[in-house]
Formats: sequence, structure tokens, C-alpha cells
Amino acid sequence: MDLTNSNTAKNLEAAFGGESMANRKYLFFAEVTRQLGMSELSKLFRETANQETEHAFAHFRLMHPELVVDDVASLTPEQKKAIASRCLELAIEGETYEYMTMYPEFAQQARTDRDGNAVVEFEAQEVESREHAQIFRKAVSNFGFLTSIENYHAKKYTEALQALDGIAAAPKVKSDNPATQKWICRQCSMIYDPAIGDVDSGIAPGTAFDAIPADWKCPICGAEKKMFVPYEEAVAA
Repeated sequence: MDLTNSNTAKNLEAAFGGESMANRKYLFFAEVTRQLGMSELSKLFRETANQETEHAFAHFRLMHPELVVDDVASLTPEQKKAIASRCLELAIEGETYEYMTMYPEFAQQARTDRDGNAVVEFEAQEVESREHAQIFRKAVSNFGFLTSIENYHAKKYTEALQALDGIAAAPKVKSDNPATQKWICRQCSMIYDPAIGDVDSGIAPGTAFDAIPADWKCPICGAEKKMFVPYEEAVAA
């Protein structure tokens, strides 16, 4: 059945997105209730999250039948490579959309919304407007960090795709200057750039990573500073 440009294709994509979001949402609820000591409720959320994953997988198989593997033993090395390559192509497409389009647009909208709330704040001095302005400022910051994360993910997938074709990845090096050396979070891939800093956390632009207080945490996932390692960047050809 050819679903190209059909309403069913759009519905499958929407269903996949909904089930995927439900999975992550229920896993979040499972963690919250676990922290509250409600182990049975946490278990229920986690089990339901797993079921939502199966629903999402079923939708995705219909969206991408070229990735369905019924009998792996019957596949030739070339066929295995083609399937893996397709997975990486789709991953690159998604990550590139996120860092090139989605997050930059979200960041711009957040700036616009923040400005609107700032006007209301100055005119009415309402507490709610101040809270909204703070939220939007934080959103702008996070979207900026996430843009670099998705760029990093896209590059990693591109390298993996090239590796399948026997293309060696470009050599990577760390900066020998602490003032310019970037650091990456091992938990979420957030990249700390000294040139940008982390203003929302009180870290001014130009602050080297070693100069950040020991109690600083990743602004995206909350990981401790010790979870960061030096970020190696590809050597320019």
C-alpha cells in the first residue's frame, strides 16, 4: 500500500508522535512517583510506557517498511548495511531539522513572547508576568543549548553513516586554551562554551570551565559538573 502524501501517512506520523510522547511522559511520571515512594504507581506508569513504545513501533513499521526485519539470517551484508544506513539517514534528517529549524524558531518565538510579557510586567507589575518572563528567558537559553546538542547528534550520526561506507572520521582535538575549550555533558550532550557561558546560572560569557563553581549543574539535565568532559572538535580540512 502506497501511503505517500496520503492522510493515512499523516495520521500514522501523528499517532507515532503521540505514542512516543506518552512513553516519555509516563516514564517521567514513573520517576516522580518513585521519588514519592509510590512504588506500585511508579511500576504502573513504567509498564504503560513500555506498552506505548510498542504502539509507537507498530506505527513506525508501517511508516517505514524498508526497516522491518523479519529474518535477519536471510539478509546479505549489503542489505544489512542498507537498513542501517537508512536508520542513520532518518536520524540525521531529524537532528538536522531540530538544530536548523525547530529550536531556532522556538528560540525566536520565546524571545518575542518574553518581550510581550515584559511590556505587561512594566505596565501592571504583575507577579504572573514576571514569572512568565523568567520562564521564557530560560526557554531561550535552553533552546540555544539544545540547538548545539542536536547539531552534535547530527554530526555523530553522519560519522556513523560514513563509517558504514568505509570513510574514516576526521581527527578531533581538544583546545589547548582553557578560555576556549568546550566541555560536553556525558548525560545529555549539552556543550558548555566559555564564550557563551550560562548566564541564567550566573556564569558570565568568557568564563572558563575550570572557573565555574563546583556546585554548578547542567542547565539541561541537571547533571553535576563532574559529568562533563572536554569536547573534542574535528580538525578543519
